Amino acid sequence: MGKKRVIKKGGSSGSNATAVRIPAKGRTFLEGRINIFSSYNNTIIALADTQGNVVYSTSAGTVGFKGTKKSTPFAASKVAESLADVAKARGVEKVTITLRGIGPGRESALRSLGARGFEIQTILDLTPIPHNGPRKKKVRRV
Repeated sequence: MGKKRVIKKGGSSGSNATAVRIPAKGRTFLEGRINIFSSYNNTIIALADTQGNVVYSTSAGTVGFKGTKKSTPFAASKVAESLADVAKARGVEKVTITLRGIGPGRESALRSLGARGFEIQTILDLTPIPHNGPRKKKVRRV
């Protein structure tokens, strides 16, 4: 039959729970920007101050999702929750949110940020839209 594998329980070293690492030092500010980029493969959220300097960023892969699970709305909401914890630790109360991309996680990330108690001032959708592009090359004459 083969060897049996013994799994030992106990100890905190084997836990699979992902802990959010909140930076201990850093500037505190009341107003900030949250940039949400949602593609078909991942959701990336960044926290910046009012000048646009990125203070903290996280993604679905950073939170612990792998493969196709990174592109789910559930993963995007977890990413938004982890960023909200860091933002609350920095003292952020008012946010301006910019959305970019057409992935499945953009709506759920926005909803979970709204549920965390931020005062949302504006929501901007900056998704690039194609407009037929540049002029095509001339036909080759032989």
